[in-house]
Amino acid sequence: MKKNTRNNALIALSYSVILIVGMFLGIKFIKDQGYGIQKPTRLAENSDKLDEILHIINGNYVDDINTDSLQNLPIDSVLHQLDPHSVYLPPLNAQDMQDDLEGNFEGVGIEYYMLNDTMMVTGVIKDGPAYQAGIKLGDKILSIDTTIVSGRNLPKDQLSGRFRGKAGSGVNVLLMHNGGQLPNRVMVTRGKVNISSIDAAYMINPETGYVRISKFGANTDDDFTKAAGNLKLKGMKKLILDLRDNGGGYFSAATGLADQFLPENKLIVYTQGKHEPRTDYFSTGTGTFQQGKLAILINENTASASEIVAGAIQDLGRGIIIGRRSFGKGLVQEQFSFNDGSALNLTIARYYTPSGKSIQKSYKKGYDAYKHELDERMSDGELTGDLTSFKDSIDKNDGVNLSQIKKPKTSGGIQPDIFVKLDTIGYNKFYSGLVSKKILSDYVFNVLTNKYSSGYIEQNINVFNLNDLDFKDFIGFLQRKNVQIDRFQLYNSKTVILNDLKALLCRYYLGDIGYYKAANQNDNAVKQALNNLQ
Repeated sequence: MKKNTRNNALIALSYSVILIVGMFLGIKFIKDQGYGIQKPTRLAENSDKLDEILHIINGNYVDDINTDSLQNLPIDSVLHQLDPHSVYLPPLNAQDMQDDLEGNFEGVGIEYYMLNDTMMVTGVIKDGPAYQAGIKLGDKILSIDTTIVSGRNLPKDQLSGRFRGKAGSGVNVLLMHNGGQLPNRVMVTRGKVNISSIDAAYMINPETGYVRISKFGANTDDDFTKAAGNLKLKGMKKLILDLRDNGGGYFSAATGLADQFLPENKLIVYTQGKHEPRTDYFSTGTGTFQQGKLAILINENTASASEIVAGAIQDLGRGIIIGRRSFGKGLVQEQFSFNDGSALNLTIARYYTPSGKSIQKSYKKGYDAYKHELDERMSDGELTGDLTSFKDSIDKNDGVNLSQIKKPKTSGGIQPDIFVKLDTIGYNKFYSGLVSKKILSDYVFNVLTNKYSSGYIEQNINVFNLNDLDFKDFIGFLQRKNVQIDRFQLYNSKTVILNDLKALLCRYYLGDIGYYKAANQNDNAVKQALNNLQ
């Protein structure tokens, strides 16, 4: 498989959010390149921003640096000379990232998908402004204020921007209710919309809970406490914590989550840099899940704050780590904010696991090589277990010795206790094209939502599967869409396609929890976690 498949099929492989279509209106989610960042510090206005940035670097950067050699470089080039995670954020990106991590934004609180050039509502945040105004799942939005949005192929930023605005301001929406004959005009008052950093929390069997966390925001600790409390009331004695594809977030949120699992006075992590003396972070012994069995799922996109949690749990023998080697981001950023709304995320320290291991992988080969390091893992066989040093342990049921402190590795990232290879069966060029062109989502919203009801999916989610007749209908849909069909690759991808269609359908009716309930039924890492928590 070629390196560039990392940007298409491999993302779908891990059931990442690429397959979760749509977005929360009122915010454009930006991946946090600073990951384990500290909260922002506001700076005085400076007419020469580069001089101000160089001054900040001199006084705060994690290592010794000769800023004289950086004087005449563009800002981005200056930061690339430092490390891959120090980054300058223009005003819009800085605000979006802060909103994302804070877990709230000002907007209307809906999720949409452009289906046949029509804006279709695919999610409504409960108790948000749109929910209170009566906007429902499946409604089709025709215009926003005076702008017609259906049938125009407007860019996403223009569509989502129509819903953004100050809390208390109004937005006039013309929509067609699902199943209705005439359009309705609805006035929605924008407000503060809160989003949990817990994607899904449910009982996967009578004793085992499953919690998926996508990022470490300001409220992650509280969100987890609530989720774990509810699951314990349902009988949870064991927990699968899914941190796959979690790119990080606030450092304090990571230490707060690790604290949930540890007894008092255990070292979780420590940080240190040239201008930052060593600081130790210890557990308080007040966590909600200190006793039950614990498995943490990680993969190559598990980074920074999520690596802090996995590293602490592994070093202290508190639980078992399952999956593939994590990203390897062990640099801590502080955000310095400028008066124009832009910000600098600057690396000020490195963090270390309890055993003294620095998780940061090497970036000595330069910025571009660092960006493509995951591609290298794919091409050299690490992700698929083709190297002799990696062994697929899907069939291994004897567990590991959790009391043994793990020896530091030099490759960067957290090495799992049990390796689960990236399954590439069925993930080919034709399948990648279906994903990138959103053909799977189109089929779900055009066909499957009319064939299977919400009530049926909710009652039968644990036993329901799409069948050969559905697959035949899907082929007909491809033909009607004039998709050039490669029969061999299509049938090679049949199982993957049907699984993805089911997960997307469940997400439409039941939200993220429905998506993960469906996807986890055929997830090898989840199966391995269940085996080792027995």
